Amino acid sequence: MTETWDHTAPGVLRLPSGRLIRGRGLRRPLPDGPEPDFALYLLGKEPPATTWESRWLRWPDFLLPADPEATAAALREAWERAATERVEVACGGGQGRTGTALACIAVLDGVPGGEAVAYVREHYAPRAVETPWQRGFVRRFS
Repeated sequence: MTETWDHTAPGVLRLPSGRLIRGRGLRRPLPDGPEPDFALYLLGKEPPATTWESRWLRWPDFLLPADPEATAAALREAWERAATERVEVACGGGQGRTGTALACIAVLDGVPGGEAVAYVREHYAPRAVETPWQRGFVRRFS
């Protein structure tokens, strides 16, 4: 079993269950410290290869994921793995798509859909989940 993230590290979101997931923007350098065990990359085009296990979801900037069913499965996998592994969720800037994904993961962790955006904005980044359609995606997510 791998240790999860340091809860005080930048970008780490603590879910109500205590699970920790790191959100970040890929346009910034990889943070100091341990690498992820698993990462979920939310981008319009395939990201470069990593030395850790990762999954790519086609998700253009400011929009919604191309395949909502595959997205739901990947978010559930990220949530499940965060119980025992270092899981990272990232997009280009680390706010819109990453915030949306983190809010959906918070729903999986028990946060009501109507409160998940506020939860992520309070505990991850004040500008997370950037567009009205991203907020709607979170409200409808189950």
